[in-house]
Amino acid sequence: MNRLFKERSAYLKHSANQKIDWHPWSEEAFEKAKQEDKPLFLSSGAVWCHWCHVMAKECFFDDEIARLLNENFISIKLDRDERPDIDRRYQMAIAAMGSGGGWPLSVFLTHDKKPFFGGTYFPPDDKLGRPGFKKVLKAVINLYKTKQDEISQYTEKLMNELKTSPTAQGQIDKSMFDNAVRDIISEFDPQHGGFGTAPKFPMPGALEFLINRCFLMQDNTVELAIRKTLKAMAQGGFYDQIGGGFHRYSTDESWIIPHFEKMADDNAWLLRNYVNAYYVFGDELFMDVAKGIISFIRNTLSDPEGGFYASQDADVTPDDEGGYFTWTEDDFKNTLDEDEYRILSLHLMHKAGAMHHDESKRVLFAVMTAEEIAKTSGRDLKEITEVIKRGKLKLLKSRNERLEPFIDKTLYTSINGMLISSCLLSCRVFRDNGLKEFAVNSLERIMKMRFTGNQLYHTEGIKGLLEDYAYLVEALISAYELTGNILHMQRADELMGLCINNLWDTDEGGFADTDDQLLGMKIKSIEDIPHPSANSLCIILMLKLSFMTKKEEYIKYAEKSLQVFSSRAKNIGIHAGYYFCALDAYFNSLKLTLYTSPSAKLAETAVSFISPYTTFVYGEDRGYVVPCFSDTCFDPVTDSGILKGFLMKKEYIKS
Repeated sequence: MNRLFKERSAYLKHSANQKIDWHPWSEEAFEKAKQEDKPLFLSSGAVWCHWCHVMAKECFFDDEIARLLNENFISIKLDRDERPDIDRRYQMAIAAMGSGGGWPLSVFLTHDKKPFFGGTYFPPDDKLGRPGFKKVLKAVINLYKTKQDEISQYTEKLMNELKTSPTAQGQIDKSMFDNAVRDIISEFDPQHGGFGTAPKFPMPGALEFLINRCFLMQDNTVELAIRKTLKAMAQGGFYDQIGGGFHRYSTDESWIIPHFEKMADDNAWLLRNYVNAYYVFGDELFMDVAKGIISFIRNTLSDPEGGFYASQDADVTPDDEGGYFTWTEDDFKNTLDEDEYRILSLHLMHKAGAMHHDESKRVLFAVMTAEEIAKTSGRDLKEITEVIKRGKLKLLKSRNERLEPFIDKTLYTSINGMLISSCLLSCRVFRDNGLKEFAVNSLERIMKMRFTGNQLYHTEGIKGLLEDYAYLVEALISAYELTGNILHMQRADELMGLCINNLWDTDEGGFADTDDQLLGMKIKSIEDIPHPSANSLCIILMLKLSFMTKKEEYIKYAEKSLQVFSSRAKNIGIHAGYYFCALDAYFNSLKLTLYTSPSAKLAETAVSFISPYTTFVYGEDRGYVVPCFSDTCFDPVTDSGILKGFLMKKEYIKS
């Protein structure tokens, strides 16, 4: 009997009609496996995952595979978005087995939850160098029946390897910045932008660190790397050229062919990158992309009652990968007039965007810019720009008439925190009052839904994880800084206190990802995988709260975390990008005490200034602002023009 039809998760509900006798993650499933002396099969994935849908279609509706699983295994289906803590541990186990990682994750377990074999996607029969799932199941059945003692010995050894050793504390100092910049830039791809090779992820934590470094001290090499990367991502198929927003990652080095799912967390962080880069460098392309992300978020991922949805699926069906987002020549001809077709084909249509399964379908990416088309055609740039704008609107209208990929409307606490903070940052630059109102309303709704009885929840019925605490605290602080509503700051202080009580490692320092000791493993991560580490964000938040609340213990916790993760961060370079933001904040914070009404011109001038690692706190209305940078405070400023000049000229840094 498939038991998933009562589950809340969209992914589990999608699996409720499969032929497998699925259980949700539950003690009942493991007890049943123990009583019947059967191994368990754990399939972890997500509703946005293309290969999860492919394996489901190929394997979980197959009669022979269903029989093998139902007769010989207890099968569990897990939504990795709903339970990232469980998924993370089994991903680590599979990686330790040498099988890589990713989704769908396919793991075989003993009744005491210990993994003994696994992988990711399996086709039903041998294909593409991958063993067929039927063959795998038969081999595991035989292994479990004949070699349980060896399985027991192997799992004990594996679990011991996965348990983290004591963290070696390191020193922190300003010399670490130059080394971190050097390590990150060493992975920069000067030809295509971005870091490393395919598949390419945007690494927003590292980008944020580099953007902030450029603000604090000009570095032409770093600026070139940032501009090249942000421009390449924005002009590739990795960015949705029609509807705005970014896909999950690029399958190629040139940012042309994406994995098509569009994730709320990825777009939240890339929105920050582009807003901050626009503010620092003044490039209007970055502003356009930021507004494109906002448009996608508001049109596709926003709940009308407040809150943000989790993701948009990659596909309508697994047979047509990216079909909703790709175009044929006939699509263009039938949608655009003759002039629009000619210009938009030059702008967005190229054979390099051809899909591997159907070369007639292409991913749109910026092959030629409007400036290049105007130059080669001899036409006016403004005219070309208008044709492109008009054509894109027609293409979007046409695409909106297609059957849309599934949207996961779950309101996860962590994801909402990310997007609320990113939207409020955008409001400070673009003065979008409608977005501001929606973001603040969303914050209120999430607080009511997910923080009840002094307990924070990740989603309904699932206790809050570190990332939920961190991102909701950040959203509360962002709302306080923009509105001056002290209740937001008080709630942030309360939640951070609970986070420390529940998740702080009293032996070594740093935060664990959860207070449940799943598989006996305590995970304290500093890696950006791929969005920035919650531990790094917590350091920044505690530094902010120390200034806002005057509680010195926050500084001590922040310092301890910086020291605990120092050695690890030095060794992983780009994957610790946001740790170096936290370290930068420790040494280079700008603090503005606003002795003025939040609606006063002086406060509006201060809040509209976007500087890295800036904290605002409101005091009694006396008509002035006191700026402090690092350990130096300056004379009170009473005039908004003088304050703007002081901040824009970065006089506080030069001092």
